[in-house]
Amino acid sequence: MNKSKKYLVLLMIAVLVISLAACGGDKKEEDNKGSGAAAGSLTETYGFQWTDTTKPILNEKGATDISFTVYSSKNASALDYNDMKILNDLGAQTNVRVNWENVSESVYAQQKNLIFGNADKRPDAIYHAGMSAGEIIKYAKRKVLVPISDYLDYMPNFKKLLSERPDIKNQLVNTEDGKIYSLPRIEEMGLLQNPNLLFLNIAWTKAAIDAGAVEGLSADQLTDGLQLTSAQMEQLLVYFRDNDMNGNGKTDDERPLSFVYNNWQGNQCDLYGMFGLNDNLEHRVIVNGKVTYTIQDERFKEATNFIARWVDMGLIDKVSFEQSQDNFLANGKGLETYGAFYWWESETVVSNAQNYIVCKPMVGPNGDQTVCVSNNPEIGTGEVILFSKCKYPEVLLAYFDRYYDPTVSAQINYGPIGIVYEETLDERGMLVQKPLPAGVTSDELRLQNAPLGIINLGEYAWNNVVNMEPRARLRLERLQLCAKPFVPAGVIPCPNLQFTLEELNTLSNYETNLNDYIRTNMITWLMKGGVSDADWNAFQSNLNGRVNLTGIQKVYQAAYDRFVNGK
Repeated sequence: MNKSKKYLVLLMIAVLVISLAACGGDKKEEDNKGSGAAAGSLTETYGFQWTDTTKPILNEKGATDISFTVYSSKNASALDYNDMKILNDLGAQTNVRVNWENVSESVYAQQKNLIFGNADKRPDAIYHAGMSAGEIIKYAKRKVLVPISDYLDYMPNFKKLLSERPDIKNQLVNTEDGKIYSLPRIEEMGLLQNPNLLFLNIAWTKAAIDAGAVEGLSADQLTDGLQLTSAQMEQLLVYFRDNDMNGNGKTDDERPLSFVYNNWQGNQCDLYGMFGLNDNLEHRVIVNGKVTYTIQDERFKEATNFIARWVDMGLIDKVSFEQSQDNFLANGKGLETYGAFYWWESETVVSNAQNYIVCKPMVGPNGDQTVCVSNNPEIGTGEVILFSKCKYPEVLLAYFDRYYDPTVSAQINYGPIGIVYEETLDERGMLVQKPLPAGVTSDELRLQNAPLGIINLGEYAWNNVVNMEPRARLRLERLQLCAKPFVPAGVIPCPNLQFTLEELNTLSNYETNLNDYIRTNMITWLMKGGVSDADWNAFQSNLNGRVNLTGIQKVYQAAYDRFVNGK
């Protein structure tokens, strides 16, 4: 080979090597995007580490040079997050400096779209973001949000959680690109699925028994777990309506049966259980893997007419359909006016909770007995998002990952060690609450000192890390006695579901009209004597026609099938 040819070959080899190196460099950069490209310099300069969750994330230089702005709504009772002990403790433990910008919940609702629309003034992240699946799809497509799933290597707690709980992962994954763009709140206590319990006034019921007004019931049966038929309850409510039960000389201030219509708890849905329906506010539940709407069931008509008759008779207070939750709770204090009511706990509703017992679901006229299965989620999605403008997302996500440690989660959710929890663990090595300060309720102490938001409190935490609040344990005991045994096998709440853009468009076009149509008809039927066969048939025709329930149901079924199959 002559010199010129040899030179040409060497030149071509050199070009090829450079090209391959360049390609390899691009591939490496792509592979490391979100999973290590910037970590090297962060580690060298700022001591960035994430593997040992007991040690700081940054060194002292990092604590000085790096800071994040996190925008968050907060409860009106809460301290500024910059002044909260648990958040200051986390800052000291991690060396990650977060500047919290707090606003009221109403202000955030007004400013949310403005924040997303102004790229120049976005914070690094939003806490209590309240992002819907549709919003995540929209802003993910516009590259506004950080794909958190690209940074899981920096989040050992969260990564472990997703590995152990694919059901949680399936509630977070964006169906459009298979990535996760938000951090969840996980508080699994088994409480939210059944938000109604039926409480009955003991003294009023004894008076009805002594007067011979109720059949098949004796005073010695009046303990927690009492089971009544709808016929017995009707006899009791008639007696409560017609007599001066609270002894104030009036017979028109007693409220035989009360609730808060369409409230998240203490609502009317369990009344439909007398007819075998596991109803809820959306009238949507999963039955043996199928998305089912209770309003399509003929039993719903029968139940509605039965309940409407009680309203017409004055056994259900008509105020139940108009009052707010606050009014309902205020009316329960002082002089007793409630003969029976639906709520989560009697202690919140009435001044003398010991005067009431909790009952099992009523047995309906056809022998049916079941309860509401609410779609209130114990896993809240869309709680925290990061904006793509965030300079060091790996650092901020490593910081937020600490929130998923159960000991930290307990303090984020209820308040810090030293204020809410004792400094010393109990004999089982678990966090235990301090006695309440004089004149302060559990809710007041919690709301003032806990930011709430992203946590992981599930079975492991309740068994090994933190004691449940006494009132939560009491609720759970009551639900185990009077609710959970009465949910049929195969009936479960509808979980958080992720939708495609096309599916979201279908829901956007039709679901609001569907909900409005159902609400308008239901309140009319319940308040005005029931629903005729002709009106019911017209209602069913419209459900399947102009309000497109069939299309909506198809969307939910497809999303649920993906959730189950992990796709």
